[in-house]
Amino acid sequence: MQKIKTVSMVACLFAGVCFSPAYSLDLSLNDAITKIEHESHDLKKAQANVNKAEASLDAANANRWFSIEGTASYMNMVNIENPSKSMGIELPPAMGGLISESLKDQSVFVEIPDNIFQAGLTLTQPIYTFGKIGNAVKSVKSAIKMAESSRELTTREVRYAATDLYWTAKMTDEMVALAQKDLKNAQTAKSKLTSAGRANRSNLLKIESDIITKQVNLANVKFNRDTAHRMLKIMAGIDINEELVLTDNFPTEFAALNAPELKSTPQWEILDEQANMYERLARSKRANNYPTLAATASYTYSSMSGDVGHLFDEKGGQSAYWGLALQMPIFNGGLNRANATIEAMNAEAAREDLAQAKKITTEQYNTAIGQYDMLRDNLESLISARDLAQKTYELSQNRFASGQTSAVELADVSAGLYSLDVSVLQMKYNILMSAEMVKKLGE
Repeated sequence: MQKIKTVSMVACLFAGVCFSPAYSLDLSLNDAITKIEHESHDLKKAQANVNKAEASLDAANANRWFSIEGTASYMNMVNIENPSKSMGIELPPAMGGLISESLKDQSVFVEIPDNIFQAGLTLTQPIYTFGKIGNAVKSVKSAIKMAESSRELTTREVRYAATDLYWTAKMTDEMVALAQKDLKNAQTAKSKLTSAGRANRSNLLKIESDIITKQVNLANVKFNRDTAHRMLKIMAGIDINEELVLTDNFPTEFAALNAPELKSTPQWEILDEQANMYERLARSKRANNYPTLAATASYTYSSMSGDVGHLFDEKGGQSAYWGLALQMPIFNGGLNRANATIEAMNAEAAREDLAQAKKITTEQYNTAIGQYDMLRDNLESLISARDLAQKTYELSQNRFASGQTSAVELADVSAGLYSLDVSVLQMKYNILMSAEMVKKLGE
């Protein structure tokens, strides 16, 4: 008896291991959005653009501070007439006589150190540039705001795409369930027809044809479901072989949006800051026609020797200075004015793009709100029509089983019911995506 119990327990454990349901990943809408945002290459690029713009601000601000330049050089002078000699000059006898009475009848060779070393530091601090640096910095700040708004715009687009992927995959799940129910209804009708006795051959052929058609439709919607799930897994960074269970369901009721008037969007902010950036660049270019005032200081050390080994034996010469430097442009062929005009025209073009974007986006925003309200109002009527079609199909199915109607009529009623089921599902999807479009375009 004990052996029988042991064998039974082992068998139960084996059956539990072999026939336990496969592991699946529960995925909610919010989790899907978070995963897709984390995997998004567009968002990573948008963040990189923000970092780049911030680094450009550091580069622009660096022009406000003093700069120090160091130089060092070594030179060896060469006597071109006689390269074998050290660098020097020969004084004629007349010059030699001036030096010493004993040298007045002979030439004098004066050696000059031919090894020269020089090193120095120069410091420059801008004092006033008439807007060259200030406007350049402001233009970079506008570029940073543009990058941040672009990141926000990209985030909204990624979230919208993620929501679309999720509800599309969920809709394909529902489509599979509808197709399975539609096929089961046809199979049930055939079973009732054949169980009632001798079936009409034309009805039997028609119902068998409908079953085959619905089987093909079921295969198609399953393929669409697998495709939608695979794309969702790829975008969310989920193992392609892992089974997904989408936990969020389509709502049965939808609340009013109460969306506010559209006053600002990331796209508008980008275009506005773009215009500001070009206007500030234009002012910076015009400032190139004005002088630049800077403080400057310099220190130089130099030493000379006829032998490299003794170049630093003695203290060399030193010099230093400080003062003010005024750099005044005189003529450049109109280059600064032309560059300023180009930036000003870029700013004008950006303002025109902003005006056009406001018109288009406002219309898209209002259209999305109107579509949401329209679909929401019509959903209840469509559900009522679907419920009536369900009752009609049940009546027709009973009549068909009793031989009071044909398979053609039953097929028409079945097709109408399936079409309304799909329409209700599609309308719910459209309502959700209309609301998501309002969130994407709105503030």
